[in-house]
Amino acid sequence: MQPTLVAVAHGSRDPRAPLAVHALLERVRELRPRLDVRLGHVELNQPLLGDTLGALPGGGEAVLVPLLLGRGTHVKRDLPAAARAGHLRVRVAAPLGPHPLLVEALYERLLEAGWTPGTAVVLAAAGSRDPDSAADTGRSAALLSERLDGVPVVPAYASAAAPRVPDAVRALASRGRHRVAVASYFAAPGRFAAACAAAAPGPAAAPLGDHPALARLVVLRYEQALARRARPVELATA
Repeated sequence: MQPTLVAVAHGSRDPRAPLAVHALLERVRELRPRLDVRLGHVELNQPLLGDTLGALPGGGEAVLVPLLLGRGTHVKRDLPAAARAGHLRVRVAAPLGPHPLLVEALYERLLEAGWTPGTAVVLAAAGSRDPDSAADTGRSAALLSERLDGVPVVPAYASAAAPRVPDAVRALASRGRHRVAVASYFAAPGRFAAACAAAAPGPAAAPLGDHPALARLVVLRYEQALARRARPVELATA
């Protein structure tokens, strides 16, 4: 038996968010039909991650794949803690970003929204006080700029970090970039994603959702975690 892939979503009060996550996992199952793919949420939605892990048979293995786009508190603290709190052998995969597949999904969402060549972009993310999270968002912005033939891509945030999206838009305008689109650095719809889109002076891309490139990236992160030489976390018997 292959280890179970447990996709870990943040959770949201927006009713569209669980629908988007389930649609993404259906694409993952299409890519790996023999793989047991399950879902756990950090908060706000059912099933919670602890309940998902608790439902797996004792002595089995699982890989937690965060549906999160960079390093932050959940990836660096909450998921490793969950991996040590059960009756399984668990590995924690890397977050989805930064990665070229993620950038491809961002690029295609921008095209769907009506982005045109030469239009500057604000990469709108949730925001975190963790400097590693900001570094990951900045790296994704740089990769997206390369994908867009060098147009400026400025990271901005909905909370906890600066600049905010309206500030980034004004900063681009001060540089003569009056055509600005907003790329949604969110895996699913939610309050922050909606607020960032509302601040867009031009096209506003949809969250990444069930984009096929994102599904391929989920599978890749799972396979990379299995390939690591480090031993999985050994969990105590419940």
